[in-house]
Amino acid sequence: MVLLESEQFLTELTRLFQKCRSSGSVYITLKKYDGRTKPTPRKSSVESVEPAENKCLLRATDGKRKISTVVSWRLCLFCFVFF
Repeated sequence: MVLLESEQFLTELTRLFQKCRSSGSVYITLKKYDGRTKPTPRKSSVESVEPAENKCLLRATDGKRKISTVVSWRLCLFCFVFF
């Protein structure tokens, strides 16, 4: 999976939509993202620290190519309200 900046993600997402326009599907998923890349141990004495700003992980795939980006939750909310 390729982690892209927001503008690059939108460009690649447009390309995925154009490629799958005649036949095929594009799947988009949204997930809360706290910045961790590794799972935390179950019996951890370390307190979980909340990030300063909540973020969302956006993923898109056409079944062959996967792209993703991390954006603030406000941008996600903005996108869902207007689209």
